[in-house]
Amino acid sequence: MDLGLEGKAALVTASSEGIGRACALELARNGAGVVVCARREDVLDKAREEIAEETGRQIAAISADLTSARDIDAVIERTVSEFGRIDVLVTNAGGPPSGKFMDFDDAAWTRAFELNLLSVVRLNRAVVPIMREGGGGSIVNLTSISVKEPLKGLVLSNAIRAGVVGLSKTLANELGADGIRVNAVCPGFTATERMTELFTARADREGKTYDEIADGIYATIPLGRFAEPADIARMVVYLASDAARYVTGVTVQVDGGFVKGLL
Repeated sequence: MDLGLEGKAALVTASSEGIGRACALELARNGAGVVVCARREDVLDKAREEIAEETGRQIAAISADLTSARDIDAVIERTVSEFGRIDVLVTNAGGPPSGKFMDFDDAAWTRAFELNLLSVVRLNRAVVPIMREGGGGSIVNLTSISVKEPLKGLVLSNAIRAGVVGLSKTLANELGADGIRVNAVCPGFTATERMTELFTARADREGKTYDEIADGIYATIPLGRFAEPADIARMVVYLASDAARYVTGVTVQVDGGFVKGLL
């Protein structure tokens, strides 16, 4: 299937590792030029080099902290400088710390809000005028299955990430007339450093081993495995592409069947 991404310009945030990197790679494989960003320059430069070498596409990198409005502005400016436009935006960010409600003070809530909701607001707001000028575009906001089924010990993620879904649905309604589609993707348990950190923290809190936590969650997934980053990336790239040109305002979990609800 031709996804219609040849020659498109994409920005993928938090894309030096894990799901973000997989999204950048899959977009480039399908013909897009990509700007990648992350905080750690060494890991980011390595990702840029590897994606460019594998795909032969134009890949640019810029170091950025997504809690900084100035850094977000710089990322947007760099993307426009490289490609003259932005056709695809994929928002991604690391998750907040795990813990229960009473574990966190106002400062922790503020950090989670800035990283996992305000960064999405700022990125979406910044690309809208650019996409309007270009005749349309596609935004895919990565969030979490916690917006469908709150997860144990993840109160910050459960509360903050739900706002991303509300934002995405609202923007889909507001921006459809401009030819801008906005969708949200909710990764399930995915084999990344983030998953390892969460399982380790939960094991420490509950006095269990890492394997006991992992095995317990593994048993709840009908497909019988954790996701690979590429599993999430393929859904993101589909939604970003012309193949999904009549899809907007949806929230799709890619979780192997973990969420048991009907919606």
